[in-house]
Amino acid sequence: MAMITIWHNPRCSKSRQTLALLEERGGALNVRRYLEDPPSAEEIRGALDALGKQAIEIIRRGEAAFKDNKLDKSSPQEELIAAMAEAPILIERPIVFHAGRAAIGRPPEAVLDIL
Repeated sequence: MAMITIWHNPRCSKSRQTLALLEERGGALNVRRYLEDPPSAEEIRGALDALGKQAIEIIRRGEAAFKDNKLDKSSPQEELIAAMAEAPILIERPIVFHAGRAAIGRPPEAVLDIL
């Protein structure tokens, strides 16, 4: 089985629930605490490709950093990606990657579709 990677924030209940679900299933698991080890802009682009989503769909618009960076729904894709790379708290969580696919664990069971 291919390695499963989760971009995890241990302070987030959905992230903790998703991690527990993955641990129950067993197998190789890479837990990346993305606030401590932020993904690069290139990695975020890769995540977007794997998710099949645009940056605005995975950015947390309620975070102070969203307003502090003067972002809005019409902000250009690259500007949103740069903001997420600079302030990873803006990235929706958790994101699970497996075999070239990705899913956001909201609800946690949504990640089962890519396993």
